[in-house]
Amino acid sequence: MNAFSPPPRLLMGPGPSNVAPEVLAAQARPTIGHLDPSFVGLMDLIKDQLRVAFRTDNRVTFPLSAPASLAMEMALVTLLEPGDTAIIAQNGVFGGRMAEIARRAGAEVRLVSAEWGKPVDPEAVRASILEAPQAKLLAFVHAETSTGVRSDATALCGLAREAGMLSVVDTVTGLGGIPVLADDWQADAVYAGTQKCLSAPPGLAPITFSDRAVAAVKARNSPIQSWFLDLGLMLGYWDGEGARSYHHTAPVNALYGLHESLSRLLGEGLETAWVRHSAAHERLVERLHGLDVAFVVDEEHRLPQLNTVWIPEGAEDARARRRLLDEFGIEIGGGLGPLAGRIWRIGLMGETCRMENVDRLADAIAAILP
Repeated sequence: MNAFSPPPRLLMGPGPSNVAPEVLAAQARPTIGHLDPSFVGLMDLIKDQLRVAFRTDNRVTFPLSAPASLAMEMALVTLLEPGDTAIIAQNGVFGGRMAEIARRAGAEVRLVSAEWGKPVDPEAVRASILEAPQAKLLAFVHAETSTGVRSDATALCGLAREAGMLSVVDTVTGLGGIPVLADDWQADAVYAGTQKCLSAPPGLAPITFSDRAVAAVKARNSPIQSWFLDLGLMLGYWDGEGARSYHHTAPVNALYGLHESLSRLLGEGLETAWVRHSAAHERLVERLHGLDVAFVVDEEHRLPQLNTVWIPEGAEDARARRRLLDEFGIEIGGGLGPLAGRIWRIGLMGETCRMENVDRLADAIAAILP
C-alpha cells in the first residue's frame, strides 16, 4: 500500500493553518518516553512559553493532550458542580457548545444571546448577573471562530470579578493573533488551540487557570465528573519540578512541534505578530472591497485573523469554494448555523498570514466570481 501524500494546500479557512517546515521537522525527531527526564525538562520550557503567550504568571498553565473542544470541556466541568448556575454568553457556535457542556455538567444555564456577527453585549451580561447573583461563573468566547467577532474580554471578565464570579474565556482563534492578556483581564480559565495562530498541527490545547480557579477546584463538594479532565490528577503529571506521576501518555512528538511553534512566535515577538495579522487583514479589506465583497462584522469588532464576508451575488457557495480548492489549491471555510450558505470564513492565521497569500486569494476569488 502506498503512503498517503497530501496535496499542496494554502489553508485560508477557519483552521488549521499552514504549518512551518521547521515545526514539521521538529515533530519528526526521535520519540522519547513521556516520563524521560529530558522530556520533563521540555514540558517545563513549554509551560514557560505558554505563560508568555497568555501574558500570565499562572502556575497552572500547560497544553492539554487534546483538541480545544476538550479544553472547553475541562474548564467548565472542572469549575462547575451539579446545581451550580452558569451564565453563558452566546454569539456563535462555540458559545452554544459551552452552554451544552455546562448543562451536561449538571449546571443551570442562563444564556445571554447576541446576534451572530455581533459581539457579546456587556450590558446584557450585567443584567443577567443582577438576575442571577448566585451564579458561579461567566463563560464567553473572546474570538468567535464561527463569525469572526472579537468580544470585550476586559469588560466581561471585569463584570464577573465584580460579582464574585469566575470567568472562562475561549480564545481558540485569538492566541498569537491578537492580544490575549489573561492576567490583565483577571480571567480565571483561558484556553486556546494549536492549529490557529500558533500554526502547529491540531491536537493540543493550551490552557491556563488562575489561583482563584484552582482554589475553587480544591473547594469542590463533589469529584470532577471526568477522570481524564480532573485537574488535580492532571497536575500530578504537568505541575511541579522534577519527577512527575503517570497520568497519560502525552503526545511527545506533537509537543516537540508545539515547542518549536512557540519558539518561532516568541522569537518574532507577540506584538510584532499582532501587527502582522492586523496588516494582512487591512490588505484583505482593500483587495476584497475592490471586488465588491462585503464584510459581515463591523470594523471595530473584527478578528483580523478570521474574516467573514458575505458571499457575492451570483456565486454558489459550495461550488465556488470547491473551485478555489481544485483550481488554485486554496481552502476557505463556509458559514455555520444561521450563516451557512451565506458567508465565507477566511483565515489569516499564523504562518498563513502573509501579504502574498492575501493577494493570491484575492486574485483567485476575482477569477471565480461570475
